Amino acid sequence: MTVQTQTVLSAILFATGLWLSLILMLRYILKALLSYHAWIFESHGKMSFCTKLWLSLVKMFSGRRPLLYSFQASLPRLPVPSVDDTITRYLESVRPLLDDEQYNQMEVVANDFKRDEAPKLQKYLILKSWWATNYVSDWWEEYIYLRGRSPIMVNSNFYAMVRHLRALGVVPMCSYQMERMFNTTRIPGIETDFVQHLSDRKHLVVYHKGRFFKVWLYYGGRHLWPSELETQFQRILDDTTEPQPGELKLAALTAGNRVPWARSRLKYFSQGVNKASLEAIETSAFFLTLDDEAHGYDPDKLRSLDLYAKSLLHGKCYDRWFDKSFTLIAYKNGKLGVNAEHSWADAPIVGHMWEYVLATDCFHLGYTEEGHCKGDINKGLPPTAKLQWDIPLEDSYMVAKEIADDVDFHGCLFDEFGKGLIKKSRTSPDAFIQLALQLAQFRDKGEFCLTYEASMTRMFREGRTETVRSCTIESTAFVRAMQDKNTKSAQRLDLFRKAADKHQNMYRLAMTGSGIDRHLFCLYIMSKYLNIDSPFLKQVLSEPWRLSTSQTPQQQLNMVDINKFPRYVGAGGGFGPVADDGYGVSYIIVGENLITFHISSKFSSPETDSYRFGQNIRQAMLDIRALFDQNDKKEM
Repeated sequence: MTVQTQTVLSAILFATGLWLSLILMLRYILKALLSYHAWIFESHGKMSFCTKLWLSLVKMFSGRRPLLYSFQASLPRLPVPSVDDTITRYLESVRPLLDDEQYNQMEVVANDFKRDEAPKLQKYLILKSWWATNYVSDWWEEYIYLRGRSPIMVNSNFYAMVRHLRALGVVPMCSYQMERMFNTTRIPGIETDFVQHLSDRKHLVVYHKGRFFKVWLYYGGRHLWPSELETQFQRILDDTTEPQPGELKLAALTAGNRVPWARSRLKYFSQGVNKASLEAIETSAFFLTLDDEAHGYDPDKLRSLDLYAKSLLHGKCYDRWFDKSFTLIAYKNGKLGVNAEHSWADAPIVGHMWEYVLATDCFHLGYTEEGHCKGDINKGLPPTAKLQWDIPLEDSYMVAKEIADDVDFHGCLFDEFGKGLIKKSRTSPDAFIQLALQLAQFRDKGEFCLTYEASMTRMFREGRTETVRSCTIESTAFVRAMQDKNTKSAQRLDLFRKAADKHQNMYRLAMTGSGIDRHLFCLYIMSKYLNIDSPFLKQVLSEPWRLSTSQTPQQQLNMVDINKFPRYVGAGGGFGPVADDGYGVSYIIVGENLITFHISSKFSSPETDSYRFGQNIRQAMLDIRALFDQNDKKEM
């Protein structure tokens, strides 16, 4: 090479190396900044100088217009908590649920574990955390969701309904789960399922009155306009053909037990028209049900919200494809909803999508005065294709119907007060509601129980959820004081504040990687891999969550001013009960003056009643507010 060529190549190599070094350095600095979590533990409305400086640096290194996945490589890894911290917090969490003798026995078992099995398990878990992107998420998806052989309808899938991302606006959340929102299906297997995600698909499958139709989303190299999609859907609605033999309840296969579905799939759907039709469903962008029923919240109809939720959760057991990442449900009265499969993502991801859909539909696309989609129609659109089947098998309908019929659901709209009044009392709205749930649970059953509240860990790469154990020593002390007629209001209020502070601190610990349940879960899985028998971990993982709760995040996107447009706010979503004799409670804080509770249980349990529990929640909320009202009168 000539001297000039050598000089040019050297310059190129130097510039490339400098550019890569700069990118890596910026990424490392941003990762170090995002590992700072002290801001979460500061009092609401008070920000230290360190946090202000940190926010400024994060803004500076984030760039002006970061894209959805811009921060993925800069997010910190989820840390592995110390065994000592986890055991200490675990024992503290079960203390209010055990008598002295039971607690002493648990303390002995826990300390034996900490001394004998834990060091080796923790060492291997730390090794995993070094090479895995997230030491929890892959095992969580596999063992909590995909290896389950029982039906996913009600037991795993959840729903979101409609009445028509960033923390602090700066801190990024992991967007990994959003990658599998579309073109994703859970495929059944004999021993375990797997999640099939395709990069791109250009069709969806529509179910209407027992028939399946393939609808193309693209034509001539472009996406179909809303007016053209409306035309395609109208063609399906106008189609009067009858379902083929076995087609009507075919989707019940996805609602029943996983092993029979896996075997049927191998036996009857591996060739011919069945294979082609099933492939069309499993490779579709998503599944759409044009429901022939009318549902939605109607204040003039008793328990209309209950029927709406049950329909979204399980429908007729054969009119949703429960394996798809989500089934969009459109009722004949225009109301909408979503049933989502749980393994690929958690509820906030679906909520994020749902907010975007509602805001875009109402404020960007819109409708004509006659109620039709705006835009022209290409009359040369290809017709919808009816899927063909040759099905000589019985379906899983009866198994699914038994599960669906057992769901006792109640939707409770609490409009006495909301976030506005709670914040005036200088209390976290979530802590306020969780303590109300503890009071309601005790009044409902006469005892305390292990309580699950889901929190996010998405400030870490590929983070999903962690558990906040809401039943604490402080919360039980408050509940007992509320039930004791001899306890004065001032004492009750003092105990309430201590319990609320405790709950808020636990929630923050869970969000920042210091929760205990995912750590204990991974230690248990590691013990199975290493064939180490642990009585302590067996007992921990077998404890039932008789009260499972979750707050549905609201206004993640801020695309709608809910004060101006209150009709265009989602009413949240819900899920089935985790324990046979327990409750599942999802709630969403809507604006300043409304909280919606979605309560589920099982009719087969003589101990539970969803409507009764809803009334207990309502009374608990009012009783706690009365404490603040009495305190305000005294201060006046």
